[in-house]
Amino acid sequence: MHAERRQRFLDALSPGAVAIVRGAKLVTRSADTEYPFRQDSDFWYLTGFDHPSAVAVFRKDESPAFTLFVEPRDKAAETWTGYRPGIEGAVSDYGADEAYEIASLLPKLEEIVGGATRIHHVLGRDATLDARLLEIQETTRLRSRTGQVPAEAFVDPRHILHEMRLFKEEAELETMRRAAAISAEAHREAARLAHAGTNEYEIEAVLDYTFRRRGASGPAYGSIVGGGRNATILHYIQNDQPLVDGDLLLIDAGCELAGYASDVTRTYPVGGRYAGASREVYDVVLAAQEASLEACRPGATLEAIHDTAVRRLVEGMVDVGLLSGSADDLVESGAYQRYYMHRTSHWLGLDVHDVGAYAVEGNPRPLEPGMVFTVEPGIYVAADDEKAPERFRGIGVRIEDDVAITEDGHENLTEAIPKATHEVEAWMAD
Repeated sequence: MHAERRQRFLDALSPGAVAIVRGAKLVTRSADTEYPFRQDSDFWYLTGFDHPSAVAVFRKDESPAFTLFVEPRDKAAETWTGYRPGIEGAVSDYGADEAYEIASLLPKLEEIVGGATRIHHVLGRDATLDARLLEIQETTRLRSRTGQVPAEAFVDPRHILHEMRLFKEEAELETMRRAAAISAEAHREAARLAHAGTNEYEIEAVLDYTFRRRGASGPAYGSIVGGGRNATILHYIQNDQPLVDGDLLLIDAGCELAGYASDVTRTYPVGGRYAGASREVYDVVLAAQEASLEACRPGATLEAIHDTAVRRLVEGMVDVGLLSGSADDLVESGAYQRYYMHRTSHWLGLDVHDVGAYAVEGNPRPLEPGMVFTVEPGIYVAADDEKAPERFRGIGVRIEDDVAITEDGHENLTEAIPKATHEVEAWMAD
């Protein structure tokens, strides 16, 4: 899989080009402790190498085509922090044509980029590496009378890599299906705890436990577990308040499996029954989400899907009395953004907000098979919004699914998590 990706990446480079792709480093959490290591998504996509402080070099028309610079084997270090593949493992286990210790990267850099027509490298991430590359180019320019020519340009390799990552291979889709299944089980366990007196952090804990128990590395992002007015905060992560009977509980949580994210939101009734204004708002969001899903097909655009969601949300908000006036006027003026302030979709993959262009030549990008994205309309009425009818204040609802475009329509990866009111209530009571 990674070898095939590397070949496609090399094929996309211009003749004589060299690409340098840097992996992630350990990041200090505090004092002498680090955050759990998570490899850079682009680096992992090309190499599958899941260890810190590595750099990959790709040469378009030269051999070796793929070189890895890695931390060396070190028995003392490995006693403390675990196995390192080292130079030998970089070649035997990860398919590098050659490998060197990471400390030799800067000394070898002039040899690596010498004669390159273009250097594909992300500037701004590693000041030392950037400075050395610029120094080499200036030195080469000063030697022009000897026939040496510096590279004509630095090019960001992400233009190529992110277009590749936008289209998921079948193996990637299968991993994302498995991630969705784990997330479904986690939501089921969490929904069972949605009763008065349960703390939001208890629900977050059961989500994390289920993710890890089923083999995921953990949450793909900070889990949002917001009861009552906390559900109106889009990226609420404190998760430290008790649930109140009759409120809604918004859970936006998905796992990361083999690097791939699941991103799913459901809004559950605390106590097991949707009722009153909460149910009215929920039904509006559900209708908008279902209409948006129906619009997901090849040739459609995320912009059109968003427009569908907005139209149905506005019409529903007028029907229940949250907004007043003409739906056309409310859409045109943007007045609905008081209660729906985000977009309906984003790409999904190795990153929860995954890479890929949303527009081509200034126009919304048509959807194609292999693209994966979210569909997540919502309504959020702040508890202190004096312009909103009092009965709606403090209500937040979002419903989110993960969608893969197929040849003849779409696949809802998270369909197994119920969202129809009667199905959710039965699920919670089971």
